[in-house]
Amino acid sequence: MSEESDISIFNPRIPTRQDLDQEKGLVWAINEQCLPNFMTPRNCPRVTYHCNETTTEEDRKLFLSSSTTHHVVAIEHIWFEIMKTTTLYLYEFDTSDFYSLDPSAGYYVSEKPQVPIQQIRITDLLGELLKRKVEVRMVDNLWDLCDRIQQTSFNWSMCRMGFAGKRMK
Repeated sequence: MSEESDISIFNPRIPTRQDLDQEKGLVWAINEQCLPNFMTPRNCPRVTYHCNETTTEEDRKLFLSSSTTHHVVAIEHIWFEIMKTTTLYLYEFDTSDFYSLDPSAGYYVSEKPQVPIQQIRITDLLGELLKRKVEVRMVDNLWDLCDRIQQTSFNWSMCRMGFAGKRMK
C-alpha cells in the first residue's frame, strides 16, 4: 500500500526496525488478512487487531462489537477527514521471491527488487474497510486501547504510534 501512484520498481531498503538485520535491504509485502491494517494514510497512527485460532470468547466479548466482527482498525478522530480524502494504491507482487517474516502480522519480505504485477487504486478507504467486514473505530486517544489489546489473545499491530496523541496518564 502506498500513497504514491507511480512506483514502477520496489527496491530493497534497510529496515528501520532495529530488531532486523541492518545490512540487508528488504521489500515488504502484507498478506490479504492483514491488509486492512494498512488501509489508512501512511502516517495515521492506528491500533489494529483480529481474531486467530486462539482468541478467547472473553476477549471477543470485551473487544468486538458483535459476533460477526473479527477485525478492528482504530484511529484517532483527528485522522477522520484525512482518511476520507486519501487515495491509496495497492501494489501486487509475484510471491515467488517473498518469505514470511512475521505470520501474526502478515509480513512477507523479499531481498530482491520487485516489479508490481498489478496496481489497484483505492479512493474510499472507509468503504473498502467496511466491504472487507472490518470494524472501523474512531477514538479520542489510542494509548488505552494500545496498552489493553497487547494483553489479549488477538493478533494485534500498532502502526505509526509516534504520530498518536499524547498519553493521558
